[in-house]
Amino acid sequence: MFKSAFPFAHPRRYFHNSPLRASWIFRSKSPTVPAIYKARKESWINPTMVLLGIMPIFTFSLGVWQLKRLKWKIDLIDELEEKLQLQPLSLPPNINLSVIPEFVFRRVLLRGKLDHAHTMLLSPRVREGVHGVHVVTPLVRENGSTVLVDRGFVSRDCISFIDSQQDTGEVEVLGMLRTSQPRNLFTPDNAPAQGKWYWTDVEKMSEYAGGEAAGVQPVFVEQIFEGHAGEANTRLGKGIPIGRTPTVDLRNSHLSYVITWFALSGLMTFMFLRVLLNKKKSPGRRLPRFR
Repeated sequence: MFKSAFPFAHPRRYFHNSPLRASWIFRSKSPTVPAIYKARKESWINPTMVLLGIMPIFTFSLGVWQLKRLKWKIDLIDELEEKLQLQPLSLPPNINLSVIPEFVFRRVLLRGKLDHAHTMLLSPRVREGVHGVHVVTPLVRENGSTVLVDRGFVSRDCISFIDSQQDTGEVEVLGMLRTSQPRNLFTPDNAPAQGKWYWTDVEKMSEYAGGEAAGVQPVFVEQIFEGHAGEANTRLGKGIPIGRTPTVDLRNSHLSYVITWFALSGLMTFMFLRVLLNKKKSPGRRLPRFR
């Protein structure tokens, strides 16, 4: 009879419990141990991408808003220029202050006597590269209230000549109605006690001229000069105030703002698409992911 090579009566049981079976299984089958690290693509939706996506929309909206502001400013300038072409108004004895904003840049014709004792000098001012001041003098109207008149520009070298050029009789003034000018952050405070005026504060200037008690109304008129260049140079040399030209001087920078915001919108859009494309092409980074 065939004699078994195994020392036990049951060879299958021996093979099942022996180290040989474990070694054979390990060599014949692939390991089933799970991977600790697995490649995962990073999501492109993050705070930076959200911000880059919002910025083009935000800047484009600002460009559209500035475009509307540009149209509004052009229409306003056209309206004011039309007012300048109308016949000069004669102001009533007592002026209704509430309607003055509706008549800004409207030409007016005034008659009266200048109150030189309350003359105010607005400084610093520049005219065609020449530094100087603007001379503001109250005009006492006969049978009417007193108003403030910006008689025009005098060079810094001729300020001392102002007193010698005083008109004591009745004068006629052709000018345009204006309101208080906006003051920027770099403009100093007016100092009426020291005779220093840096910006047009109609209310304070009318109080300095006597206020309501003296019949002075906070009405500001800029005198118009319609002469030629030779006459302007003669007046400049003699210290005679030179009025302003009858033009609308409203600042209109909205077109540059429109170009700036739309250009930024295009640039931010390009940056967003470039970053997005790079993120989609990127294979991602290996992040620890446990199963």
